[in-house]
Amino acid sequence: MPKAHAYSKTTRQAAKLLGRLIKLARKQRSWPETELAERAGIARSTVQRIEQGDLGVSVGLAFEVAHLVGVKLFEAEQDALRRTLQETDERIMLLPKHTHPRKRIIDDDF
Repeated sequence: MPKAHAYSKTTRQAAKLLGRLIKLARKQRSWPETELAERAGIARSTVQRIEQGDLGVSVGLAFEVAHLVGVKLFEAEQDALRRTLQETDERIMLLPKHTHPRKRIIDDDF
């Protein structure tokens, strides 16, 4: 059985905020949970888990549900999102492909 992961308070709050934003947008569209679940191709219980900020739900599902109800993630415009992604990829290419742990200097001089 995999060990449960202890998420930071910031991570838990961010997931809860995303869930609340999704719930707000769904309700503003007057969509019941079942309609959003059907549109996303997931179970109603998964929509409930996303809206509660459950960190066990895949990020892909949460992002797709957010998109369906109109919650903007990262950049509002597709062109801006594409540019930001390209710029980030270019910055990553400038860095070494592999990272190595820093060598610890052991002071064993008594």
